Amino acid sequence: MRILIAEDEKDLNALLKKRLEEQSYSVDACFDGQEAIDYIACTEYDVIMLDIMMPKKSGLEVLKALRQKNRRTPVLLLTAKDSIEDRVIGLDAGADDYMVKPFAFEELLARIRVMLRKHSGQLSNLLRAGNLTMDLSSHTVTRGEQKIVLSAKEFALLRYLMMNQGNVLSRDQIEQHIWNYDYAGSSNMVDVYIRYLRKKIDDPFSSKLIHTVRGTGYVLREEPDQ
Repeated sequence: MRILIAEDEKDLNALLKKRLEEQSYSVDACFDGQEAIDYIACTEYDVIMLDIMMPKKSGLEVLKALRQKNRRTPVLLLTAKDSIEDRVIGLDAGADDYMVKPFAFEELLARIRVMLRKHSGQLSNLLRAGNLTMDLSSHTVTRGEQKIVLSAKEFALLRYLMMNQGNVLSRDQIEQHIWNYDYAGSSNMVDVYIRYLRKKIDDPFSSKLIHTVRGTGYVLREEPDQ
């Protein structure tokens, strides 16, 4: 899942980016509101984090521009202001959540998971497809009784597939949501990581979950026994 951080405090920006990447999120970061608008115009994010007080354009201005274009991307506002009036203004402008600095990183992670669940229609932090289970809180994956160890990028890819279970995803969609603007790898990286995942979650089992849709992309779904 891909996150945009727009925060003009450079130390906080760098820390948030580092910590979120450690949680297998793909992260782009910028430092002012106009840059945030430019980033948003070029790709589709799963979550956008906006500092309210930023140079050039405020977080609220960025948020209003986003909602005026009917973009429903979940937005979390970050601010040092903690008055009820400030929160109401942010939420009424279209924000999904609001956090006052300083905040605990674990709470931030939990709020991001809530926004992702709501946006994708998930009811809990446990994602299931057949006997495959992913726990978003503990970052663990099991199939049946077998624990499956994944790299950060494999986890990110599987999370995206499971949160879009049953939907055919193009290679371009997958690439946009799993890799950020810093990515400079090969053009077939999606196919490479799909192969990695299949070796771990499909090859040892009779029932396959990751399916190729020729000419389109990939889909994760449980298919009925023939």
